[in-house]
Amino acid sequence: MQIETAETIGHAPPADYHFDIAIVGAGPVGLALAGWLAKRSATSRLSVALIDAREPGAASADPRAIAVSHGSRAMLESSLGFPADATPIKRIHVSQRGQFGRTLIDHDEHGLPALGYVVRYGSLVTTLAQTVSKTGVHWFAETTASTPLHDHDGVTLPIHSATGDRTIRARILVNAEGGLYKEADTSSALSADTKNTRDYGQTAIVGTVSVSSPQPGVAWERFTPEGPIALLPCGGARQADYALVWCCEPEEAARRSQLPDDAFLAELGAAFGERLGRFTRIAGRAMFPLGLNALNALVDRRTVAIGNAAQTLHPVAGQGLNLGLRDAQALCDALSTNGPTTVALSLFAQRRALDRRMTIGATDTLARLFTIDFPPLAALRGLALSALECVPRVKTVLARQMMFGQRR
Repeated sequence: MQIETAETIGHAPPADYHFDIAIVGAGPVGLALAGWLAKRSATSRLSVALIDAREPGAASADPRAIAVSHGSRAMLESSLGFPADATPIKRIHVSQRGQFGRTLIDHDEHGLPALGYVVRYGSLVTTLAQTVSKTGVHWFAETTASTPLHDHDGVTLPIHSATGDRTIRARILVNAEGGLYKEADTSSALSADTKNTRDYGQTAIVGTVSVSSPQPGVAWERFTPEGPIALLPCGGARQADYALVWCCEPEEAARRSQLPDDAFLAELGAAFGERLGRFTRIAGRAMFPLGLNALNALVDRRTVAIGNAAQTLHPVAGQGLNLGLRDAQALCDALSTNGPTTVALSLFAQRRALDRRMTIGATDTLARLFTIDFPPLAALRGLALSALECVPRVKTVLARQMMFGQRR
């Protein structure tokens, strides 16, 4: 694999590059797609370019924790590898603060070693990047892309680096850049008015917390009147550590972000309850607003969006990355089987429709339904959670959707 950076390109590069597929964005989804395509290139003979604004090792120290389902791990591990420091989730406990009703999802019910895994973003990107670096993918690092130009045969993409401007020619352009389409970049190829959007009126506070009475391997989804609180085991050797996602009103999130650690932990304990004892430590506090942004159409001519470029979801149930990885695998299947054509993109869009609709709909419903502070509705939610324990078949269907999505 050739990696070009501002330091290694030199002063007289070729004016144009020609590829079958150009991928903008070297996050987990873009890297997975590049790696899968490269692994199949021996038979499909596809040439692949990967363009990213960062240098390849920039994300290695990123401490953010992300949830990877068992299905996603299986897809990655079989051909691209998976971080050795991942923490397994063997049970998920879902409940309402101050209300009756709860449901438990256990790995033994599904005959799996774990329901999912908590991995550090930097570890996952590093693992995937190391695999991609050993393939024939041409990596344009420290390079940005701007508005693409379509014609009958492909896409012309202007790219920019410290050594100057040039163009890439590709038969198919993939946006995996990790954000929805903005003005004057590769994203403008898809119309902004084709999006399904919702402002949840919430901000997520994230960080790593420690507790006095940990329950190893158990993830918690605790719904409160303000919004859900998720605690994901991420301790490794320190089994008392959990990745925190605390969804609350923006004003409260801003206030809590400024609190001293002791005061913050006291408020978190009051909101979550005492199931894990006391909260004893908080590190890496940050916050971000929550909303739904999903493209209704993944394909426009020879440009396709996947991952967060196609949809950003509420973090409840941790489905964003997993949905994006299924996008990447389905696109790899379509391009490898049918070639880099508009027919392949049309088949990809058709095959992704059901999984996207169900996952986006379920996440959106959970995010809204469990944040309405209305006592009769809280009672109905409690009944629903309890009913899942009495109807194992329904619970299994829901759990497998979250772990594997809808495959076609």
